[in-house]
Amino acid sequence: MGSFGIFKMVTGWALSKPATRLYPFVKREPYAGTRGSIEIDIQKCTFCTLCQKKCPTEAILVKRQEKIWEIDRLRCISCNACVDACPKNCLRMLTGYSPSVTARTVDSFAQEQLKSAAEASKTAQ
Repeated sequence: MGSFGIFKMVTGWALSKPATRLYPFVKREPYAGTRGSIEIDIQKCTFCTLCQKKCPTEAILVKRQEKIWEIDRLRCISCNACVDACPKNCLRMLTGYSPSVTARTVDSFAQEQLKSAAEASKTAQ
């Protein structure tokens, strides 16, 4: 009688759906409140330095004169303080996780470089 109970249990497990997702093929959508990484719309940015002042880990560096906005992704703790402080709403928190890194790099965004690249593409057409 005991062997039949175990056989019934094993057969039930073998014929049921798996308890987990088949990860590389079936990805879970992130929840609405998930914090991933910071994204900036550099064209909207006024370089007011409020995000830099509110960042508790000093991961953000704003150079007003050069119009450069930098973020050290390894220092950023995704606390959302910079997004809340931005008066122009040019910062937003992505819900997807940031890719893994192997070396410390600082992502740098410059306003003039993007404008000149857009002008160059218009003249090329």
